Amino acid sequence: DGYRNTNYQGGREANQVSDDYRYQDGNYDAPNDGYYRGGDEPAQEEDAQSDVTEGHDEDDEVYEGEYQGIPHPDDIKEKQKRAPAMADEYRDRADLMAERMEDEEQLAHQYENIIEECGHGRFQWTLFFVLGLALMADGVEVFVVGFVLPSAEKDMCLSSSNKGMLGLIVYLGMMVGAVLLGGLADKLGRKQCLIVSLAINAAFAFLSSFVQGYGFFLFCRLISGLGIGGTLPIVFAYFSEFLSREKRGEHLSWLCMFWMIGGIYASAMAWSIIPHYGWGFSMGTKYHFHSWRVFVLVCSLPCIASLVALKFMPESPRFLLEIGKHDEAWMILKQVHDTNMRAKGEPERVFTVSYIKTPKQVDEFIEIQSSTGTWYQRWLVRITTTLKQVWDNVLYCLTAQYRMNTLMLAVVWFTMALSYYGLIVWFPDMIRYLQDEAYDSRVKIFDEEEVSHFTFNFTLENQIHRNGEYRNDKFIGMKFKEVKFEDSLFEDCYFEDVTSSETFFENCTIISTVFYNTDLYEHKFINCRLINSTFMKEKEGCHIDFEEDNDFLIYLVSFLGSLSVLPGNIISALLMDKIGRIKMIGGSMLISAVCCFFLFFGNSESAMIGWQCLFCGASIAAWNALDVITVELYPTDKRATAFGILNGLCKFGAILGNSIFSSFVGITKVVPILLASSALVGGGLLALRLPETREQVLM
Repeated sequence: DGYRNTNYQGGREANQVSDDYRYQDGNYDAPNDGYYRGGDEPAQEEDAQSDVTEGHDEDDEVYEGEYQGIPHPDDIKEKQKRAPAMADEYRDRADLMAERMEDEEQLAHQYENIIEECGHGRFQWTLFFVLGLALMADGVEVFVVGFVLPSAEKDMCLSSSNKGMLGLIVYLGMMVGAVLLGGLADKLGRKQCLIVSLAINAAFAFLSSFVQGYGFFLFCRLISGLGIGGTLPIVFAYFSEFLSREKRGEHLSWLCMFWMIGGIYASAMAWSIIPHYGWGFSMGTKYHFHSWRVFVLVCSLPCIASLVALKFMPESPRFLLEIGKHDEAWMILKQVHDTNMRAKGEPERVFTVSYIKTPKQVDEFIEIQSSTGTWYQRWLVRITTTLKQVWDNVLYCLTAQYRMNTLMLAVVWFTMALSYYGLIVWFPDMIRYLQDEAYDSRVKIFDEEEVSHFTFNFTLENQIHRNGEYRNDKFIGMKFKEVKFEDSLFEDCYFEDVTSSETFFENCTIISTVFYNTDLYEHKFINCRLINSTFMKEKEGCHIDFEEDNDFLIYLVSFLGSLSVLPGNIISALLMDKIGRIKMIGGSMLISAVCCFFLFFGNSESAMIGWQCLFCGASIAAWNALDVITVELYPTDKRATAFGILNGLCKFGAILGNSIFSSFVGITKVVPILLASSALVGGGLLALRLPETREQVLM
């Protein structure tokens, strides 16, 4: 509190703050309001004004942290003696909060002027790419499980319920991570929490590629999702605090493009790696590292790259000012200024700010002495205190000042996620369903065939054999794919080294037949009579036996869906600050709702792919505008918390959308289309009632 003016009187207009730093004849014309701005210091040469200088006390010792414009601690103490003020412990909390709010308003306008002075250049673009890699990792995480599921279900013998849980577990982790890590970012710092978030994701994503059991793999993907869930709220809060009002909407929209790049990267890697089943190794009969595990490993690279690059970036100065760390914030802002000026070829330009307003610190975190209790008791107190502060921030977002905005944003986020994520899952499922229908229409049917003393050593695919008789036949080293035997007789036959997929024997009679080293298990014989038949050395576990013909198309669909948002990203970035956030959200959601109705005409694979691209391209502008307005509606000490809450609700909507929409595949298109379009229309109309924020400084 040493830099505060204790005689400050309220009532200053907000526009006066912007006049605090007027340059006249090489010096500041600072208002006579009692704030220390270095204006009374002797004039210095221009090229030395922003250099770090050495202050010397009476003993000619350098005191740490002193630089141009920051008063000596002894001066501060003397000033405090001359300006008596009521001790904070004797003041009403409401008065302290009112004073803090007044300080924050002044800081918001002053900080906007400082960021404008720092300019937009090399520093922001460097941070843009570092945070873009983190956002890219979030986009990759959404696609990973969907791509590996067809291979993982064979490798780990997954049932339908297990597959469904694996598809949803990532969203569950992201939902928890968004709320928890977003809240911690407002208390511990943007950079620190983002590093923790990326480290958790990278570690458990890497580990999940090696584990063999379904339960452990599920756990790793859950924790990996928890880590990556925290990146989205932190990244946008972090980057926005280095942007001026004029640049904020546009450059936050450009940042959203990395989510699209993540989808393209995941699709391209899946297409390149997963079909190559030989890209792996085995250790004995129990440990298998197939190509889909290589894909999981490769998908963790953007996260690792962002984690390494982030170590060289500074903390958000806006956050540091919020917690009273004036000197650290000043040094970072000077670094931003000097980096940008050198890149522009103007290294002689000096950073003219000498003092920045810091809000009144009401709730101070008291460090526990090392002599107090045991180490785990001290850590327990720290953790519970921090979590309580996070919970208080969550409740603050529902106070009267922010309640209406929070509730409206919650509805818009939820309706957008329900329709978008639901349809994103529904599109590939519908394409698979259309493919299966076309595949079934080409089935070959064999009735009453009689085969004896014949050796089958080739693949049988998409066939139905009815009322056949097979005597003294051998089935050796062959594959059955989508083959069904109905009411058939097998007598004195021999099956060896046979693998099968979707193959069943129904109402068959099997006499004196030997099955050696096959995966024709008991559940594949439905209402069959087995007489004097022997099963020897059955294949263990599940096997990746067949390369799916539709793998290429599914990867292509995801690739085109991700690429189709590029025009929407460009348009939203260029128009975000021109037409405003509210019109962008409402217009994009209403156009997306119209696109949903065209899905009634999607009766072919090409038509479904086309409508998917149109829907994704139209809806991306709403996502970008939602990210921007969520950042701008909340103050610095609540920004990441609010974003985390809303993003967590978004992931809950994604879970519901995935579950509801996928259950109607092959049954009806009416319910998914009407549900998605209704949600988009309702959310779009409600979004028009939100306050516009494009002319608002970052509080």
